[in-house]
Amino acid sequence: MGLRHGKESLQGLSTGLSTGPVPHAPGWRGAAELLTAEGVQDWLAAAEGRWSAQPHAAAALAWKCYSYWLALPAVLGFAEARRVPLMTPDHVLVRFSERQPFLTVALRRPVTAVLATDPIVATDTPGLLIVEDEDELLGVLRRSLVDAHLDPMLDEVRKQARLSRRTLWGSVASGVSYALSRGFAAPPATVLDTAHRVLGALGADDLVELSVREQGGLEIKRRTCCLAFTLPTPKVCTSCCIRQ
Repeated sequence: MGLRHGKESLQGLSTGLSTGPVPHAPGWRGAAELLTAEGVQDWLAAAEGRWSAQPHAAAALAWKCYSYWLALPAVLGFAEARRVPLMTPDHVLVRFSERQPFLTVALRRPVTAVLATDPIVATDTPGLLIVEDEDELLGVLRRSLVDAHLDPMLDEVRKQARLSRRTLWGSVASGVSYALSRGFAAPPATVLDTAHRVLGALGADDLVELSVREQGGLEIKRRTCCLAFTLPTPKVCTSCCIRQ
């Protein structure tokens, strides 16, 4: 496994992901703060204001939003190019607000895991973590996204909001599935197979039921609920288990 540093390793991946100079505008903070009690408290307070929701519902919706946008570059990077930007707290900056958009994510000093056979390895591109095969690449995805970031953050969220791990992790499974269904330009059967591979690597494959839609993309049925139906203006997501 070899390592280089630099934002150029992200070429060809999520164009909506900020990879320029570290933002200096007010409100940006390192994602590591969201692994602390004070950081999660600030984040949940913003969520309560954004959705005018009870604390547990605001926490569930904030987690759904955060886990989706955090996972998106890594998940689509694996699917489209077998290139996985490491979304560890030390590489991620976040900004959140009571107004839309609730959350913005940026990368600083990005490092991207790539296969040893990737043509980019033969270049002088900095910012590469070189791995031998796809199983190792999926392992890097899990360790950087889940073990180093989402799991410790989830533990802190659950200390401050009455939510089960299954409820929160169901939103991760749903978000990964929607990211691939909407963003992965491949035949539906390939999208479905890739979704199962990624969800299996993340330990979340049992939290959604997936099938191919006739019109393309994936039919996604959650086995958990994000609690949007508890908002002052109730919403029931199309994939929600309470519709089934």
